[in-house]
Amino acid sequence: MAERTRHGRWSTAETEVLARTLLRAPSVHNIQPWLLEFEHDRLLLTERRDLPLPEHDPPGRDRLMSCGAALANLELAIRVLGYEARTVTFPDPDRPELVATIEAGERSLPSAEDLHRYAAIERRRSYRKRFSGRPVSPQRIGDLTATAAAAGVQARPIRDELELSRVADLLEFAAEAFQHDHGYQRELAMWTVHDEMSLRHGAGIAVTALPPGSLPWAGLVRAGTALPDREVLKRRLADETLLVFLTLDDTRHDHLRAGHALQSTWLDAVDGGLVGSILTQPLHLPEVRSALCEDLELAGFPQALMRFGYPSGAVPSSPRRAVDEVLGRGF
Repeated sequence: MAERTRHGRWSTAETEVLARTLLRAPSVHNIQPWLLEFEHDRLLLTERRDLPLPEHDPPGRDRLMSCGAALANLELAIRVLGYEARTVTFPDPDRPELVATIEAGERSLPSAEDLHRYAAIERRRSYRKRFSGRPVSPQRIGDLTATAAAAGVQARPIRDELELSRVADLLEFAAEAFQHDHGYQRELAMWTVHDEMSLRHGAGIAVTALPPGSLPWAGLVRAGTALPDREVLKRRLADETLLVFLTLDDTRHDHLRAGHALQSTWLDAVDGGLVGSILTQPLHLPEVRSALCEDLELAGFPQALMRFGYPSGAVPSSPRRAVDEVLGRGF
């Protein structure tokens, strides 16, 4: 009989699975802004507000989307462990940091889709390199947009030449703004891990995961990032599959939902042999976000841009916190 912890139905092995699945979720600057707490048979996912990014993410939108991605992983792990996952988001108005409670319901066999997505969790990386050049088929793009739609979020492809030109203009504008923002550059440097060989556990972006290069492949704009001219950038975007993720409103519920959809879509992409990375940086400039809506006639609020393609090589993963760092009270 499996050893039980004081978490009710969860065995020690199951608790380990839940924690490690949580740790593999993507997060802004890899800060991993969450805690997993146990309350009887419920899991409580809490947003860590002590990990702010005042220069990159003043309102905490990316941090909450990160929690949405973590929630997608947790629900997936519960289903793979053989239970229904019953989730209530933002259940307590007096605890705004409590993102969701998840209760394990009746015993249930995981679906083939769940198993495929779960297997992709370990293989998912933020791929900031150039893609191989092999085109992604329209059918595959349609499958990815359908995954996002199932999570209540629109993933709209950007393929039209005029739209790509406008996106190139906006990315160039944002890149120049962030490149000359000294506060932003200091914050980004603070969350960059240079001694990753000696750092077994931790947070931040591994420097080896940031290959030298220019937009859009590097993803994050640094002081030394080479910014291509508009035409070069447009050609590069045309060689990639670019989706903009939209929500109908711009509330905390929408940010959480967007992160959930991003992760589900990303896992489906990885299961199909694709790699990807998320760009939210430009959307933190109000003029860029509003211009994107106007120029692309978007029916909603853009929360993230995501690039997909086939890999041209392997990329290392960034470090992760130790398990006991993400397990809160009740562990």
